[in-house]
Amino acid sequence: MATIRIAREQDAEAIHAIYAPHVTDGVATFENVVPGTAAMRERLLARLPLYPWLVWEEAGAVLAYAYAGRFRERAAYDWIAETSIYVHPSAQRRGIARRLYGVLLDAMRLQGLTQAVGVITLPGTASVAMHEALGFAPAGVWRQSGWKLGQWWDVGVWQKELQPAACPPAPVRPFAALAGDPALHALLGRT
Repeated sequence: MATIRIAREQDAEAIHAIYAPHVTDGVATFENVVPGTAAMRERLLARLPLYPWLVWEEAGAVLAYAYAGRFRERAAYDWIAETSIYVHPSAQRRGIARRLYGVLLDAMRLQGLTQAVGVITLPGTASVAMHEALGFAPAGVWRQSGWKLGQWWDVGVWQKELQPAACPPAPVRPFAALAGDPALHALLGRT
């Protein structure tokens, strides 16, 4: 049975194992040096107070993770967040990414975020299809913006409105403030 839950510090090793091949052999990330388990733990713990970091777990094993993070440093961008998802190779093509990402987006709505942005190394066919199936629309391309694996890569930006922007906007709720929210717990029970 599968479970979607909030990532925990103890998940850092599994998250590291999922992420490492993307660093060494792929272009889903432009990171070139595999961060260690301790670095992944620090990233997780630093992000969780403000943004969701969720995992897909089956039979005690973390098979995928998705998270949101700050889009830009300026306060005017507080209502938009960048999203990421990584799935273990053995768990790909099972619909896990779409379901986990959907819960991530719903958690972001609960926080009061109004926009989600996905940044995809092109051509990124599977990632583009998943984002568009979830209602993301193309928002631009950064040409030859990343050098990895011996070549230049274009990067596409996909954007999704999570909810209408209010004028003036209410402050975004830190993810940690949702801990006791029944709506969040209803989302996490979904698979």
